[in-house]
Amino acid sequence: MRPAATADSVVTMSDGLQELYRVSQAVLSVTRQMPTRDVLQVIVRSARSLVGARYAALGVPGEGDSFAEFVVDGMTLAEQEAVGPLPRRHGMLAALMTEAHPVRLPDITADPRFEWWPRAHPRMTHFLGVPVRDGDQVLGIIFAASKTTPKSSGFTERDEEILSLFATHAAIALTNARLYEQSRELTVLRERERLARDLHDAVSQKLFSIRAHARAAAVHAERGSAAEAAAGLETVAALSAEAHAELRAVIDGLAPPGLDGLGLAESLRRYGSMAGRAHGVPVLVTAAADVPGLGPDRQAALFRVAQEALHNALRHAGASQVTVDLTLTRRAVILEVRDDGRGFTPDAPVTGLGLVSMRSRAAAASGTLDISSGPDGTRVRMTAPLGEQR
Repeated sequence: MRPAATADSVVTMSDGLQELYRVSQAVLSVTRQMPTRDVLQVIVRSARSLVGARYAALGVPGEGDSFAEFVVDGMTLAEQEAVGPLPRRHGMLAALMTEAHPVRLPDITADPRFEWWPRAHPRMTHFLGVPVRDGDQVLGIIFAASKTTPKSSGFTERDEEILSLFATHAAIALTNARLYEQSRELTVLRERERLARDLHDAVSQKLFSIRAHARAAAVHAERGSAAEAAAGLETVAALSAEAHAELRAVIDGLAPPGLDGLGLAESLRRYGSMAGRAHGVPVLVTAAADVPGLGPDRQAALFRVAQEALHNALRHAGASQVTVDLTLTRRAVILEVRDDGRGFTPDAPVTGLGLVSMRSRAAAASGTLDISSGPDGTRVRMTAPLGEQR
């Protein structure tokens, strides 16, 4: 027969479950946070509660003997400001960072590794320090001081075990928070690249055309050709409205204006006609009436590549004619922009955003881009697959 459970064993079991519950709640509180600073603050607050300390802090190492972060719990903001700036890694703080194992003391001031405190620093006795580690790397140190239990002789071995267990989970939460912030930074960089690419592809081309037409209108006005000047100013107004719409689309992250309502083929025809008039070069657009199975992202990519290729041909190639062909096969859509101007070397070092933008857009659309150029002209060919885009 099993011996009957005593009152002492029941109390011990209850305390153990309560202790486990407290650790579980602390871990959940930390893992719910995302920004690093919030994670640090919750770690410190949870650590102080778990071991019953009056004060707790967490130091994250920085360059040299400094701390990149030093978060405190148990002191008011006024008390922290009175203590002064972030501490340096000296004395017991330096020892903990170097030795990277738990330290439990009945009186920190009696330890030979202790050096000094600032004048406004609160007096502390009992001390418990535990490293927050990711493998061999020390991410930080959790400090707890001054046990609050009445007539306590200090932190216990059990306190050390609980805080060490909590520090293991805190390391995971802190690492995840840093990865989260790095991913946010990467997202911001990608968004900046997108804006730069879109502004170059769309708005800068419109602005160049506006400037060209404005100069032509000024020349007509000086020569007394009022009708030609008025026509030029009307074109400037129309181009300005289009540039404004393009800018709105870039800011909102939308497809180029017109694609949603007109479709890719008609948008290419209208843009080719407008660009040809602006530069005085005929642009012939041949496009299928409908392109089924092509998502909005791929449509936008094809339109932007055509736009950039047209811009390069009209502005830089000295072409007398440009053709744009959009053809549909069973598995793909093929865009070709050809001109009869002076060519260039596609593999030469890139000095602008144009070629980089086209290649980037083709890759993002799971497509391919091929550029061939020579003395007789240039051909830009983009192939985009039909079906679901990954």
